[in-house]
Amino acid sequence: MRKWVLVHLVWLIFISLHSTAQQQSDSILQNATLQNCIAYAVEKQAVVRQAQIDEVITEEAIKSKLSEWFPQVNFNYTFQHNFKVQTSVIGGNPVKLGVDNTSGLLFTLNQPIFNRDVLLASRTRSDVRLQAKQNTESVKIDVTANVSKAFYDVLTTEQQIKVSDENVFRLERSYKDAYNQYQAGITDKTDYKRAAIALNNTKAAKKSYEVLLKARIENLKAQMNYPVNASLQIVYDSTQMEKEILLDTTQAPDYTKRIEYQLLITQQKLQEANVQYNKWSFLPQLSANGAYNLNYLNNDFNKLYNQSYPASYAGLTLSFPIFQGGKRKYEIRQAQWQLRRTNLDIVNLRNAVNAEYNGALANYKSNYASYIAIKENLLLAREVYDIIQLQYKSGIKTYLEVITSETDLRSAQINYYNALYELLASKIDVQKALGEVRY
Repeated sequence: MRKWVLVHLVWLIFISLHSTAQQQSDSILQNATLQNCIAYAVEKQAVVRQAQIDEVITEEAIKSKLSEWFPQVNFNYTFQHNFKVQTSVIGGNPVKLGVDNTSGLLFTLNQPIFNRDVLLASRTRSDVRLQAKQNTESVKIDVTANVSKAFYDVLTTEQQIKVSDENVFRLERSYKDAYNQYQAGITDKTDYKRAAIALNNTKAAKKSYEVLLKARIENLKAQMNYPVNASLQIVYDSTQMEKEILLDTTQAPDYTKRIEYQLLITQQKLQEANVQYNKWSFLPQLSANGAYNLNYLNNDFNKLYNQSYPASYAGLTLSFPIFQGGKRKYEIRQAQWQLRRTNLDIVNLRNAVNAEYNGALANYKSNYASYIAIKENLLLAREVYDIIQLQYKSGIKTYLEVITSETDLRSAQINYYNALYELLASKIDVQKALGEVRY
C-alpha cells in the first residue's frame, strides 16, 4: 500500500513539473521574428487582455440590462408579533383590530411593457458591442506600432555592436601592423599609438552599445509583456527588411479607415440613441403586475400556520411624470449638445489625420533620402578604406589617413543601419496614419 502511495506521489510531482515547464516553454518565443513578436504581444500584452475583458464585461452588462424584459418574480416573507393590538371603538364598543401574530408569504410578478431603459439597451446593444471590439482593435494597433519600433531599436543597437566587432578586429590588425613597422624601424611610434587610441575608442563604444542593448531588449520585453527572466534573441533578415522599406507615397489619406474614426461613428450612434432616450422620458411607462399573498393570522403562535387567508390580484401600472422642474427638457438639451460635440470630434479627427499623415510622410521621405545617400556613402567609405589601406602598406599613405578612412567607414556603417531602421519606423507611422497597421 505504501509503495503505491509513493509511486502516485512521484507521478503527481512529475506531472506538476512537466506542466510548469510546458507553461514556461509556451511563454518563450523560439523564433523571435518581428511578426512573431507582434503576435506574442497581441496575445500576451496586459492592455490587450484588459480590452478583451472589457468586451466580456460589456457583454454581461448588455445581458443584465436586457434581462429586465423578462417577468420579474419576487418572494417576500413577513412575520409580525403585536405586543398590543390596535383597538378601535365601533358602535360605542372597543374592538381589537387584528391578532397577536401575523405572517405572510407574498409572491409578486412584474412584466415591463414599455420601459425606456430596457428599450435603449435593446436598440443599442449591437453598437455597444461594436464599440468594445473597436476599442480592443485600437489597443492592438498601438501595441503593434510600439513593438515594431522597439524591435527596430534592438536591431539598430545589435548592428552597432556588430559594426564595432568588425572595427575592433580591423583595428587590432592595424595596430599589430603599425607596431611591427615601428619595431622594424619603418615608422615612428605615433602610428601604433594612434592605432591604440582608435582601438580603445572603438572598444569603449562597443561597451556602451552593449549596455544600451540590454535596456532596449528590456523595453521590447515590456512592450510584449515577455517574461523578464527569459532570454529574447530576435531573428531578422536584413535583405528582406531592405525590400520592405518602399511605400506608396502617392496615396491620399482616408480618415474613414482609421479606428479612431470608426469609434467616433459608433459613439455618434450611441449619442443619437441617448437623445432619443431622453425624449422618451415624456412617454409613460407601462407594466403588468400581479401578486399572490398567503396571510396567516392567529393569536396563538403555535397555531399561526394552521390556516391561511389567501389574497391575489393582477393589474396594470401606468406611470406618467407630469412636472419635474424642467429636468427632462434640460437632459434632452444636454444629450443634443453631447451629440454636436461628437460631430465636431469627427471634424477635428479629419483635420488631425491629414496633418498626421503629411507629417509622417514628410518624415518618411526625409529618412528615405538620407538612407539612399548614406547607403552610397557606405560603399564609397569601404572603397576608400580598402584603397588607403593598400597604399599605406605600400608606403604611399600615412597611418593618419588610414585612421581617418577607418573612422569614416565606421561612421558610415553605423549611420547606414540607423537610417535603415529609422526609415522602417517612419514607415510604420505612415501606415498608422493611413489606418493600415496590421497585427
